[in-house]
Amino acid sequence: MNLTPSEWQALELSLGVALLATLVILPPGLLAAYLLARYRGPGKGLVETLLSLPLVLPPTAIGIFLLELLARRSPLGRWLDARGIDVLFTWKAVLLATSVIAFPLLVRSARAAFEDVDPRLVGIARSLGVSPLSAFFRVTLPLAWRGVLAGVVLAFARALGEFGATIMVAGNIPGRTQTLALAIFHENQLGHDDRAQVLAGVTVALAFAALWTAEAVSRRRARRVET
Repeated sequence: MNLTPSEWQALELSLGVALLATLVILPPGLLAAYLLARYRGPGKGLVETLLSLPLVLPPTAIGIFLLELLARRSPLGRWLDARGIDVLFTWKAVLLATSVIAFPLLVRSARAAFEDVDPRLVGIARSLGVSPLSAFFRVTLPLAWRGVLAGVVLAFARALGEFGATIMVAGNIPGRTQTLALAIFHENQLGHDDRAQVLAGVTVALAFAALWTAEAVSRRRARRVET
């Protein structure tokens, strides 16, 4: 693969941040999905709408909200600054932006999978003395694994291609915050369309590989269950 050193850095940052963001959002994403799948009381629709907002809002709008949230004049910004923690225009800002954008995809896929699990099966496990946490890992999650896997892969792929929110809170600093998506934009703005096309091809290949691998794992495990 004929990439320049700065392009390799963008590739490594994109892969590392996308993987880390997926791991970061996995526990709260599964928790939110499970609670939404089981809760039937008032306010559920409001919570679902709020969690889904990053899917429909322009990523740059999400970036503005995050920028205001982390600005030094904000309470959170002052708290971070007092402890010497820099987030804006660092790799941490890239991680935050990609996590926020990818989170709804994981929640929606996992929630649909949890809703398909028969609550009576969980009730049987609980009647046998299994704790709620153990029932989740031994009954609910194994039955919902396909939807969870789909959500994880979609979240990873979305994090890999995030652009709008990232450029707002992290900038486009080569070697520090420049991801593949930002590198494509940068090369295009410079008129280096050939380099932009190469990087776009790399992004497509990575997203395709992630989706294909998930489908392959899903089909293989399904065949094992059937046999």
